Amino acid sequence: MTRLIVAAGGGGDAVAAAMLDAALHGDEPPAVVLTYAWDRLLVDPVPGPRGPANFTGLRPFTRSVRTVPADATPIAPAGSTLPRLAAELPQTFALTDPHHGAEGIIRQLEELVQHLEPDTVDLLDVGGDILARGDEPTLRSPLADALTLAACCELNYPVRLLIAGPGLDGELPADTLRDRLGPAALTLTAEHTHPVSSVLEWHPSEATAMLAATARGTRGLCEVREAGPPVPLTDDGPVVYEADLDEALHRNQLARAILATENLHEVEQHSREICGFSEIDYERNEASWLGSQPAQRLDPEAVLRQLDEFEAGARSRGITHTTFRRLTEAFGLGANQRQDLRELLLSSRPGQYEAPLWCIASGA
Repeated sequence: MTRLIVAAGGGGDAVAAAMLDAALHGDEPPAVVLTYAWDRLLVDPVPGPRGPANFTGLRPFTRSVRTVPADATPIAPAGSTLPRLAAELPQTFALTDPHHGAEGIIRQLEELVQHLEPDTVDLLDVGGDILARGDEPTLRSPLADALTLAACCELNYPVRLLIAGPGLDGELPADTLRDRLGPAALTLTAEHTHPVSSVLEWHPSEATAMLAATARGTRGLCEVREAGPPVPLTDDGPVVYEADLDEALHRNQLARAILATENLHEVEQHSREICGFSEIDYERNEASWLGSQPAQRLDPEAVLRQLDEFEAGARSRGITHTTFRRLTEAFGLGANQRQDLRELLLSSRPGQYEAPLWCIASGA
């Protein structure tokens, strides 16, 4: 059985695709996962998604598709989590190249379908912002999802749209998504997270971390990066729903507008017009700001004092959990210090680690 999974937004969606693949087809050969190399500035200091020209060691798969093996290397200063994912997971990771717009991704999908002759093609989004209209005030990253949605809708092949963990990306609340979801396809359990457990120890995705945490039974209210709206961790968190692909395209104004785009600049312009922003512009501004900030030294005693202050404030807001990405940001540390912070906290207060999230102390 041959399967193709399209990770709608890249990043954590690729990890979730591997988890879903193992959960549904653990005894079958692993799927091919088509995914962006688009890690936030925490990993890749260069704004926007990476293309084939930003790597060495990619392998040809079809005429316009390259796979990312474990020994591939992003060309500095770019960074990418994909080679490490390829080293730790059995799935084949193929690179989505958005630099030729929706037309380019359609071409990639057509070649993959012709080459693989897959039994199934799934488009997977963690959180559900792919079901947005485009004008929602809480929307932060519509561009990548809109591109993959547009391309999949143009593919002359059946594609199933799957939404894992409605609301977990902190963009559209689960209640907003309720009437846009179809039947449940699967409820993830703690056992389903085992194939990606080692990845979750280092991968920076917050949405997929919360997806795994809810599958392991974690419940509460999680604070995420930039102190965005806290994300409820509920019984709905580990559920993977089907959604209607055509309805999603009809609703998603950006996806419809970019169907015939031939480069990423066109896609960005449509995003500015429809959504009011381009997330790549946001990354450009943030990268410029981060580049002007002096490096901070991680002082263990100071960090633990900051942790006590942060947790006191979090308790007053009803927060029960947070991510290491949020803690790194709250303590004013550099993105490259996230792992050092994580190791310090796990060694100092291991009882508060509710993998892969940090549990806020009770204050007793």
